[in-house]
Amino acid sequence: MTTSDQAIGVPADAAERLEHAGRLEHVVPLGNPVAPLPDTVEVAVIGGGIMGASIAYHLAEAGVRDVLVLERSSLGSGSSAKPLGGVRATFSDANNVLLGHRSLAAFETFEARFGTPIGLHQVGYLFLCRTEAELAAVEDSVRLQNSLGCNSQIVSPAEAYEINPLIDPDCLLGASFSPRDGYAEPAQVVAGYAAAATRLGATFAEFTEVFDLATDVDGTHRITTQRGGIRANAIVIAAGAWSTWLGAKVGLHLPVEGVRRQIGFTPQQPTPHPTVPFTLDLSTTLYFHNYRNGLLLGISNPDEEPGMCREFSYGWTRAFDDAARIVAPSLAGQPLVGGWAGLYENTPDHNAMIGKADVPGVFYATGFSGHGFLQGPAVGELVRDLYLGREPFMDPAPFSANRFSDQGSLFHEVHII
Repeated sequence: MTTSDQAIGVPADAAERLEHAGRLEHVVPLGNPVAPLPDTVEVAVIGGGIMGASIAYHLAEAGVRDVLVLERSSLGSGSSAKPLGGVRATFSDANNVLLGHRSLAAFETFEARFGTPIGLHQVGYLFLCRTEAELAAVEDSVRLQNSLGCNSQIVSPAEAYEINPLIDPDCLLGASFSPRDGYAEPAQVVAGYAAAATRLGATFAEFTEVFDLATDVDGTHRITTQRGGIRANAIVIAAGAWSTWLGAKVGLHLPVEGVRRQIGFTPQQPTPHPTVPFTLDLSTTLYFHNYRNGLLLGISNPDEEPGMCREFSYGWTRAFDDAARIVAPSLAGQPLVGGWAGLYENTPDHNAMIGKADVPGVFYATGFSGHGFLQGPAVGELVRDLYLGREPFMDPAPFSANRFSDQGSLFHEVHII
């Protein structure tokens, strides 16, 4: 399966020489962008995943025509490259609920608005509770979600089993079910936003790696890439696990740590499994749902060390199998025929950083800790409004990176996997 590592074009003459040398199979092809970079832009967005694409579209839609998105590889090839991404408003913090709920509405109308099918399957989210503390926390979450326009509900173990016959109800005390939630295809959403933004005048520079950032005395920002330099009146840092380094270049502390997350796919069956919701066990973070005629399996591996590794391995399957023997015994020891490895961009409290920096002309949207895809449409709106000085649909202040200097303002989110 695709990882975040992508190639970029070997020039034709070099490729020919390598082929004659008999070594082409060992070479990563390098992309060869043809169009020159502009000398100056109004807004440069660094990162071409769901965040960068959504931000570029919403800025362009609002009339900001001179928007440039810089992506070191191909669009959506980082964390957004995963084959499926959850979409939900199922959170315990009101700010996350609002972002998820707003984005869910955008996903529901995405194909009609942009002409791009995104494979949206609203099969629901099922959060499994196996302790009294988990059940009490989820009951509070459901009350909050419904007060903000969601349709979540608490279900009994027997009802949870009816919704998902692959789980063992005897291990449960209860569960929450939110039928409007589900999953979609991140690559299609990125492509849809990028195409729409391009039609409105935005530019996407793929295979363009940022080497350096600096702010001049006049407040403009100099961006150095392997293809040359650009000056921007404003920059938006939306580079996922690479955002800490970029922020430091302009005096902005964005504490983000990369952690590898992996998923696997079971064999495709002649007939599909029963349709089940996106199911998560709060005690172990095991999760699974349908993937065509097979299943997608994953877990937050407690043995995974922070780092930038994006190669697939099987170590996480031990934790998954241990959890599955309790929660969904038939899934333990399932053979895998495919997989994906990529980076979560974790902040200290595992929630996003969205805001306008104290440095003039610097904005950021990063550190989503696995929630970026499902919050991407709404975050594009927030960054647009911050840039234009508009009143946003919600107050983004709780997501400020400044919260990490004040322990009292950290997020406490139950529904993190």
